[in-house]
Amino acid sequence: MITHPNNMSIMNLLTDEDGELALSRARTLVEGVVKRKPVEEIAYPPAFSAKRGVFVTLSEFGDLRGCIGIPYPVMPLSEALEDAAVSAAVRDPRFRPVSPAELADISIEVTVLTPPEALICSPAERPDHVEVGRHGLIAKAGSRSGLLLPQVATEYGWTPAEFLSQTCIKAGLPQSAWRESSCNIFLFEGQIFREK
Repeated sequence: MITHPNNMSIMNLLTDEDGELALSRARTLVEGVVKRKPVEEIAYPPAFSAKRGVFVTLSEFGDLRGCIGIPYPVMPLSEALEDAAVSAAVRDPRFRPVSPAELADISIEVTVLTPPEALICSPAERPDHVEVGRHGLIAKAGSRSGLLLPQVATEYGWTPAEFLSQTCIKAGLPQSAWRESSCNIFLFEGQIFREK
C-alpha cells in the first residue's frame, strides 16, 4: 500500500518502483544484521541520491517491534534508509534486538519524509493547522525532542490536540507543552510504503 501526501511535490515523490526497492532493501538489511551476514552494496536509482528524512518501522503480528529514522534531510536517502533499517532491527532502545526466529513474522514499512517546517501561529491555534492523516509532528523544547509519524495519529484515532499532546509525551515533555510558546512544533508529511 502506498500513500501519497496531498502537497508533496511530484518531483519529490518516489515512484512505486522506488518504494518497492526501498522495502526490498530494508528487508535485506534487516535480515543481514539479524543473521549477522554481510549485505552486498547495490546501485540505487537517482531518486535515492537526494537528501531525505526516512523512518523504517518493523511490526510483528500488528504490534510495533522497532522504529528508527532520520527526521531531517542530512544525508542521501540511500544512506538514511540503510542506517534506519539496521537501527530499527537492533538499536531501538525500547525493544530487544530482533531475533532470526522472528524474521518471518516481521513486516516492514518505510516512510520517506518531507523536510520538517516550523508551525508559525499562536500555541492556541496549533490544532487548527494539524491535519490528522496528513501531517507528522515534531515537538521540541530545550534539549528534548519527540517525533510521531503521520500514520500514528490515524491508527489511534487522535484529534489534532491529542496528537500534539502525544508528540509532547514522546519528547518527554508535559502533554500540555504544545500550549506554550517555549515549545516549538514542526510539521512534515510522509510517503508511506508497506510490505504487502
